Amino acid sequence: MPYVDRPDGTRIYYEVKGEGYPLLLFAPGAINSQVSFWGVSAISPYDYVDEYMIIGMDQRNAEKSPAPLEAPTWELHAADQRAVLDAVGVERCHLWGGCIGVAFNLKFIQENPDRVTAAVCQDVVGLVPGVNTRATFFAMFEPTVALARERGMAAVVAAALENPTFMANNAAGPFAARIAADEAFRAEALALDPVAYERIIRAYDDQLWGAHGAYMSVDESFVKECPAPLLVLPGTDDFHPTPLAERLCREAPRATCLPADCRTPAKIEGTKQRIREFLREHTSAQLLFSTAAGTDRRAVVPAPGVLDRLSVPPWAEATLRAMERPNPAPPPSRERALSTR
Repeated sequence: MPYVDRPDGTRIYYEVKGEGYPLLLFAPGAINSQVSFWGVSAISPYDYVDEYMIIGMDQRNAEKSPAPLEAPTWELHAADQRAVLDAVGVERCHLWGGCIGVAFNLKFIQENPDRVTAAVCQDVVGLVPGVNTRATFFAMFEPTVALARERGMAAVVAAALENPTFMANNAAGPFAARIAADEAFRAEALALDPVAYERIIRAYDDQLWGAHGAYMSVDESFVKECPAPLLVLPGTDDFHPTPLAERLCREAPRATCLPADCRTPAKIEGTKQRIREFLREHTSAQLLFSTAAGTDRRAVVPAPGVLDRLSVPPWAEATLRAMERPNPAPPPSRERALSTR
C-alpha cells in the first residue's frame, strides 16, 4: 500500500485509480475521513474513474493513516494533503469533499489556490445559529471523555479493540484505529493520564470545530473571495445544515448550488450527470490553460478517449488531440507514488 511519511511520524495512506485529469478526494466521516466511507455515499466519486485519475486518502488518525497522540489542525491536514499530491506527481487537480471534506476543500483552496481547478462540495459541514452549535459536534467526543474519567484509559483501549471505527463507537475515541492496530501505541495510550487524554480531546474541539466560525476551516471572509469554481450539494441535517450550503452558494463568487433534494431517487441520476458536466467543464478549461502556459504535461495530458467526452472548442481541439497519449501506460508519477512507503 502506498504511504506518505510525514515529519511528525504520521503515515498517510493514499490510493490512485484510473487515468485522466486528477481528482483528489476528501472523504466524509468527520475525523474518520477515510477512503472506505465513499462506499456508503449515495454518490461516489469512484463512479467517475472512467474519466479521471481518482486520488483517495485516509486523513491522519483515520483507518490506515496512523498519527501521534495529539489533536491535529486544519493546517496540518492541508499539509498532509499537499504531500499526497506531491507524491503522486500532480501539480493541479479538482477536489471532491464530503462532510468534513468540504471544510478540507476550503482550507486547501485557501492555502493552494494555484493547485485547485474546481471543487465538488457534498454536504457542507459547519455552524448555523438556531440549528447547531459547537456542542453539537463535541457531542461525539463526550462518550470517550466520560469513559476515561469514570473507568480509566484501559476502558478506552478496550472500546477501541471492540470496534476501532470512532464514528460507529464514540467511546473508543479518535485514536481508536491506531490503538487497535499498533501494540506500542496501545501501550502509550494506556499509560496516558485520563486528564491529559481529555485535554487532547478538547483540543480537537478547539482546533477543528472551533477554529474559524461557520465554515470551521477558514474565516468567513475567505469564502467571499474563494477563487475556485464550486459545485455545492447541500446537506439536510444538523451537522450539514441546508442554510449553510445556501450561504456558501451566495457568498462564494464561483459557486453553483444544487437543490437540497438533489439525491432523491427521482433526481439522483440527473445529479450524477450534472457533477460530470461540472468536472468536464473545468477539466476542459484547465487543459486549454495549461497548454497555453506550457505547464508540466504530467498533470494535463489527457488519456485516450477523454477528449471525446469534453466540451472542447473547435479552435483548440487539434492542439489537445496532438497531446493525447497514444497508449494508457501508467504515468511515471504513479511509479514514484507506489515507491513512497
